[in-house]
Amino acid sequence: MPMTVRDVLELPALQQAGPLVLAGRARLDATVRWVHVAEVPEIADLLRGGELVLTTGIGLPPDDDGLCRWIDTLADVGAAGVVIELGRRFGRALPAGLVERARSRDLPLVALRREMRFVAVTEVVHSVIVEEQTADLLANDEIHRIFTELSVEGAEPQQVLREVTRLSRRPAVLENLARQVLAYETGPLSAEELLDRWETRSRAVEVPSGTGYEPRSGWLVTGVEARGSRWGRLVLLCDQEPPARTKVLLERAASTIALNRLVAQDRSSVERQARSSLLWSIVTYSAPTRDVALRARGLGVGLEQRRLLGVIVRRRRLTRSTGVEMHTRQRELLDAVETAVRDRGLVALTGDVDELFGGEGVAVLVALGSADTDESALQGLSSALTEAGHPAGSDVVVAAGSVVGSLDLARRSLMEAAQVADATMHTAEPRPFYRLLDVRLRGLLHLLREDARLQTFVERELGPLLSYDQRHGTNHVTVLETYLVEGRNKQRAAAAMALSRSALYQRLQLIQRVLGVDLGSSETCLSLHVALTARDVMQLENFLGPAG
Repeated sequence: MPMTVRDVLELPALQQAGPLVLAGRARLDATVRWVHVAEVPEIADLLRGGELVLTTGIGLPPDDDGLCRWIDTLADVGAAGVVIELGRRFGRALPAGLVERARSRDLPLVALRREMRFVAVTEVVHSVIVEEQTADLLANDEIHRIFTELSVEGAEPQQVLREVTRLSRRPAVLENLARQVLAYETGPLSAEELLDRWETRSRAVEVPSGTGYEPRSGWLVTGVEARGSRWGRLVLLCDQEPPARTKVLLERAASTIALNRLVAQDRSSVERQARSSLLWSIVTYSAPTRDVALRARGLGVGLEQRRLLGVIVRRRRLTRSTGVEMHTRQRELLDAVETAVRDRGLVALTGDVDELFGGEGVAVLVALGSADTDESALQGLSSALTEAGHPAGSDVVVAAGSVVGSLDLARRSLMEAAQVADATMHTAEPRPFYRLLDVRLRGLLHLLREDARLQTFVERELGPLLSYDQRHGTNHVTVLETYLVEGRNKQRAAAAMALSRSALYQRLQLIQRVLGVDLGSSETCLSLHVALTARDVMQLENFLGPAG
């Protein structure tokens, strides 16, 4: 680690001279870049910042104003501190004006009460600095070698972060611009400690550009950019501001991740990119219909004079996963869908347009022939995904929009399919494929889950009972839900809850009092059932997080 003013003061040669810190005690941990012995007042012109100045004071200005100006010039240039030997010029104490000016400028000022040989200090400090610089050069060479190899190998971000943590012995995290963790290495921490409230903590740390250290959080941060576009940040958790070699390490790792990301993108087939781009144009209306038809024909997919069916294929979301895992799953899903389309002989555009529809997913625009039916096409696609034995085929949602008669309406079918996929992602009724008619109440509530009016409705219907349960540690909301799910049949509800009928009657009476409702009213029970279903949908969404 670089030497600080405090480190220099603790050297035996200086300790024997009886150092007395008179000013700038808060800046004793400033780095010492070099040591200068100077007996002339114009020394500031020769400094670049970070130097510790040693002097006997014999050549300094004779008056207080001159001494104060001398202190100002050193503080302005960024000197690390000043050490003045007493006896030759200043007797037993430094002038009060000199000390006060150093204090006002927060410049470390040290008086030596006994004579010493300055060379005993400069030799030690300079040797340590040179050794540190040599170590930096060797470390930089090692960093260059390691990350060059990782670049050539096309290493995944997880491998890059593993090397960062090995070399720095600190936790490292790769996040995207939404503050979602894409990859991480815990180092000495546990995963829970490292990732606890990550998004909140990350949003509190802003480093304008390049590489920067944020002392409050202890985060060293650098941007990850590809082709001039910033898409993420690399974070190293540090106890204190790290040395320059650590910053070089982080920047080199970020460059390796960005380069390998570009290489991975370039490895994708040109045809796949073209198909995805064409689907993007259809959904965003960013190209005339005639141009879209011509481009599709060039890709071997005739969309003119055809009935078109929009389909979205997504995985069911079961657990949270890192960004790297999601990228791998998305690639597997796209491979599986392309294979299924080819195996079933479907004429279709298939592309990865998850940014457009939100979350993981593959869009398919099927061009139906005159003898084809949408039901057979969807059944064939679903069967092919299941039968292929592909990792992505075992648990997917195939959602379809309406069949449309022209390319102008293709966007509508794709958007309908995206809505169906979103609404049926957590359905309890697995089916080969889903249409608009399959959405039903739970699907509708899922689509409306972020609407403040629905949230207000749930709170209005269930809020008093939820508060009662929280205060008393009871489960009356579960009792109410079971009663309604069992079709208001008290005997079945009591059996499902393992309660006696009398105990169930008492709880239902309490529920009526707390909510101020009559459970004998069909309309009231319907409203409560809808509120409970909406609450389930919103709780599931909060557990799983945003789509994708």
